[in-house]
Amino acid sequence: MVTPFAEDGAVDVEAARRLARHLAEHGSHGLVVAGTTGESPTLADEEKLELLRAVKDEVGGEATVICGTGTNDTRHSVELTAAASAAGADAVLVVTPYYNKPNPAGLRAHFGAVAGATDRPVVLYNIPSRCVVNMDPDLLAEIAAENENVVAVKQANNDELGPIEGLDVLAGNDDIFLRALEIGGPGGILVASHVVGDEMREIHDAVAGGDLDRARELNARLESVYEAMAVTANPIPVKTALEMLGLAASRVRLPMVEADDGQRAAIRMALEAHGLLTPLTH
Repeated sequence: MVTPFAEDGAVDVEAARRLARHLAEHGSHGLVVAGTTGESPTLADEEKLELLRAVKDEVGGEATVICGTGTNDTRHSVELTAAASAAGADAVLVVTPYYNKPNPAGLRAHFGAVAGATDRPVVLYNIPSRCVVNMDPDLLAEIAAENENVVAVKQANNDELGPIEGLDVLAGNDDIFLRALEIGGPGGILVASHVVGDEMREIHDAVAGGDLDRARELNARLESVYEAMAVTANPIPVKTALEMLGLAASRVRLPMVEADDGQRAAIRMALEAHGLLTPLTH
């Protein structure tokens, strides 16, 4: 889930509540707060916990609420994971430590320490495009075997998408959502679901019901929306789309900047083509 910001740059908690309600009513089984799409690198810990508490209060009876608690500092990640658990997170999402490039032994120790800080389910987050380090399927399976509450992985390495012993595999990118379902994964942690959530839920339900043809047909219709959500760095496009749809402001925190005119045009074109917006008259 994106993090809405007010005009003064503060987290807009009421807008977050409204957006959480919208997502829960339009296809999402659950929500992640303070993840990549939520601009976690520029959120203070208390802002993350405030978002968690607000979203949990708003939709906690209807949707799973997961909090992003991973950093590249194990001590910080442990403290934030414990705090999020105490604040009511149903699970935590823990990204691969970035920049400091830990080796496999360091990764195992890091995730072991974080998993030990909570009694909640832990979702690993493998995204080498942002973290430099890749956790291959064998390493992911080892981490799961060593930590009973490590139950899933958000797999954002498209090239290594496949079943992993001991883990539920969640799609980490919109364009592999259907593939993840086809290999037996339970779903995904996604971006385009902000704007086409009902249809992505239909894809999920079609696969669950054994109607792969229907799922593939639906997915093909969404490919242009998936592409539009990637015209520049996430979450700039999805925030732009949400503003166009009247659901949330497009404001982002530096070093992110708002979409330029060309990017806005590409996003608008995809939304218009999908019937989500009425074409502008010229």
